[in-house]
Amino acid sequence: MTTAGSNAKNGKVRRDHAVIADMIEPSSRVLDVGCGDGALLVMLRDEKQVDARGVELSQLGVNHCVANGLSVIQGDADSDLSDYPDDVFDYVILSQTLQATRRPKVVLEEMLRIGKKAVVSIPNFGHWRIRLQLLFLGRMPVTRGLSSQWYETQNIHFCTIRDFVDLSKTLGAHIEQAVALDQSGGPIRMRAPWWFWNLFGEQAVFLLTRKD
Repeated sequence: MTTAGSNAKNGKVRRDHAVIADMIEPSSRVLDVGCGDGALLVMLRDEKQVDARGVELSQLGVNHCVANGLSVIQGDADSDLSDYPDDVFDYVILSQTLQATRRPKVVLEEMLRIGKKAVVSIPNFGHWRIRLQLLFLGRMPVTRGLSSQWYETQNIHFCTIRDFVDLSKTLGAHIEQAVALDQSGGPIRMRAPWWFWNLFGEQAVFLLTRKD
């Protein structure tokens, strides 16, 4: 079996994970919420020497993480973040998971409470391919980034890049950094307006901080 750590070493790194890693300062205290098999935590531990911790809903994911020497517990983003004290982490990460939470606004609020900064990556439901599938086929879209049929997906709260920006404003969060990635995984130029990112960004990564 190929482990998460060897995947990273072999260059099989998820593009949003690489962007997230660039946003994290070395030797930080990091919590990855919905950490899956721990691939991102392994990368951050080995390359940034962070104090890497995780929360994962599936027992299989937790077992995989623990087998790789990670400090990961089983938990639910929707209910268990409230157990952590304020500002206990430097960064709290939610990678391609927000759309699968029952209460995304509350989850983001909790992330910004327990972490000095929050890093969130999302698939963009406003991408032009998704819009065309809805317009011409009249069906819920299936893409590389959203590969499950509507009746099989765990996603329950789809949003667009502009939706997430609006939510950040509602929460009073400051977008310190943002990167939109196109279909090939390359970054869209930073000075592009939100509507351009919303149309051509397949996914996006945001670094958020609380406003004073």
